[in-house]
Amino acid sequence: MNRNTFLAAVFTLPFLLGACAIGLSHNTPVALPPYIHKIAVRPFSNHTQQYGLEDPLTLAIQAEFNRDGRYQITNENQGDGIVIGDITKYVLDPLSYDTNHVPTEYKLSIVVDASFFDVQKSTPMWKEPDMRGELRYFVASSGFAGAMTEDDARQIIFDLLARDIRTRTLEGAGGKKPGEKDNGISSSTDTVHLKPLDNSPPAQPSQKPSAPSPTANPY
Repeated sequence: MNRNTFLAAVFTLPFLLGACAIGLSHNTPVALPPYIHKIAVRPFSNHTQQYGLEDPLTLAIQAEFNRDGRYQITNENQGDGIVIGDITKYVLDPLSYDTNHVPTEYKLSIVVDASFFDVQKSTPMWKEPDMRGELRYFVASSGFAGAMTEDDARQIIFDLLARDIRTRTLEGAGGKKPGEKDNGISSSTDTVHLKPLDNSPPAQPSQKPSAPSPTANPY
């Protein structure tokens, strides 16, 4: 595959995924129990030094569920099930350079710990640490066709992660299935997934991410 074909595929992928989601939304069996009618997406926590990741990822997940159309998206107080997650890693690796040793191609990786909390049973239906989204891209200054900014690449990854979380929630695909025993993998979300005593979802963490570091790589 040449570079132009690769880049064209990168830009086409989100649109194809959206079309597939619409086409399958009413034909694919749903893995959720019948008492879940409304889904909430809690704003994701950001445990990286890269500022401003949490809001666009949360919005991308909400938009993905809205596109699917099978469940009403609501606020956390009214949700029968709640998507909860943490952004744990943000890594930007240079892959190639021009003659002046300036990076022209990067690989961006974003890792999240995600879960879906069943309010009625006061327990997560599924939890998946280290859910990863990756994208290789050429920088806008490289001159290659289809080059993009880091923000563009980031948004594509958010859309891919949102699709994976929607699929994991509604269709039970991949990861730990409902009813399976925990595999013992620890994650930053383990402390907030303990069964609460008051039949409410785990409390939101009080800590906010620190200010971004302009020189750290990975972040």
